[in-house]
Formats: sequence, structure tokens, C-alpha cells
Amino acid sequence: MRVVIGGGSGFVGRELIRLLKTKGHEITIISRQPGPGQITWADVESGGLPPCEGAVNLAGENIMNPLRWWNENYKNDLFSSRINTTRILAQAIAASPTPPHSWVLVTGVACYKPSLQNQYTEESNWTPFDFLSRLVKEWEGAGQLPENCAKKTRQVIIRPGAVLGRDGGAMKQMMIPFWLGLGGTLGSGRQPFPWIHVSDLAGIIAHTLEPHEGPPSTEPDVFNGVAPALNTNFEFTKELGSALKRPTIFPVPGFFLDAVLGSERAVILTQGQKVVPKRTLDSGFEFQYPDLTSAIKEIVGY
Repeated sequence: MRVVIGGGSGFVGRELIRLLKTKGHEITIISRQPGPGQITWADVESGGLPPCEGAVNLAGENIMNPLRWWNENYKNDLFSSRINTTRILAQAIAASPTPPHSWVLVTGVACYKPSLQNQYTEESNWTPFDFLSRLVKEWEGAGQLPENCAKKTRQVIIRPGAVLGRDGGAMKQMMIPFWLGLGGTLGSGRQPFPWIHVSDLAGIIAHTLEPHEGPPSTEPDVFNGVAPALNTNFEFTKELGSALKRPTIFPVPGFFLDAVLGSERAVILTQGQKVVPKRTLDSGFEFQYPDLTSAIKEIVGY
């Protein structure tokens, strides 16, 4: 296949490209800068979508960027970097004389309201309730194809939890304090911690890009991009500390995270959702890292 990937130079994008290339697929990255094997977002706006069988959007400002203060400018960037790029790709697909057979948008589990009791599958109903859930709602809405186009192109939404891997994502920021023996639970530690290994997220994306039997639905197929294991922040903290042979005795209070990150962003760490990949498993996808022990063992290298 020829696959066009928006935001392909990021953490998940690099892993996805590596996987797709091993399968023999041809990749074009949409980036802010031109380069070998790359086109720009302006190129897509002016010249349309290059011929392809699959399109994926991974673009978006890093929501946990430690160098950016939580303010209106940053929040606007979080919205615009996701919604504008998604809209550009969706419009280009709709205008293409030969649209791709698959259009995959990767969003997040922030649409599901944090709870210690509720368990969410892809069929769970939800309505926006805070900043991050409103972001997901608009983001996914921006990717919706017109009905006539949706009959030709399968629409897929993948909602990942915290993406774990050795070369970036959530782990990159956590490893230093853990190595220093300063790792600890976040807030109460009882909050659910939906997560996925980056190789499995890339695998789910690649899985949904494959030709699909039957005519596409006019509504997107939603897949929860989370490992089947249901873990808490406490369990994750203890597992990582054990793998690194480091103590985890310094809990980080919720009020401190609210002060440093901004309360609207800190909820990613201090609250969580029990998310189940029901449709992902039903589709036949097999996780390489279905549990924390196997995932963290791979990440820390032994």
C-alpha cells in the first residue's frame, strides 16, 4: 500500500513507519517542513492528497510538553494543531478522485469520564464534560467524511491511553525521576491507568489500514488503543520501580501536579478511566504486550 501519515515524525509515527516498511508499504509523511519522502500541510491544502490507499493522522502539539505553561495560547495550539490538520486531511480525502480505502484518526481516551467504577468499551456513550473531552469531540468531528465519501473510504478512530515505549512518550519524562529513586504514585495512586505499548498502537493502526471486508460504514469504526490489562497508577509505579530496582516511596500530591501542570492538564495523571479494547480484540488483533510486566520489561531492556 501507499500510506500518507500526518505527523509521521513523532514518537508513534516513527514506530508506525518502521512497522509499515517491514510490511513493504510505501510511506509519505505530511510535515511542517518539506524533505525526502515528505510533503507539507500547505502542499496538501493546495495540491490535494497524493495517490494512496491509506491515510493516518497522528499530528498534534504534545499535551504533556513540560516546557509549555498551561495558558490560553497553549490550549489554542492543542486544538488547532489537531483539528486543523485533521480537517485538511479529511477535506483532501473527500476531494480526491481516487480516495484511500482507509482513513485512520488517532485521538485519545480523554473522551471517557474518569471513574473508579465505570468501565468503557468502544460502544460506551459519552458527552464532553471538560477541556480534554471537548478537544476529542471537535477533533473526531473534524475527521468525519461526507456521507458520499464515507461509502468509499472506511473511517477509523483509535483512542489510545498513555503510550509507553523506550524512545519517547510518557516514559521518556518518567524515567529520570525513577532512575534517581524519586519515582512515586501520582495523587492517590488508585486511579485507573489506561496504557498501551507503542508497538501495539502501531500494530492496531496497521491492522485497521488493511483492506476491510464489506462496504464501509458511514460512521467511523472506533477502537480503544489500550492494553487488555486494567491497571492503576499504583500498579504501574510499583512495576516500573521493580524493573528498574529503584524505590517508589515519594508520592506526588495532586495539588502539586495541579500547580505545575494546570488542573485541566493534570487530570491526565491524577484521574483515569477503566478502558477495555473490546472491539480491538474482537477484530482479531493480538497484543504483543498485553500486560505491564511484558511491556515494561521490553522498555527498560531486560
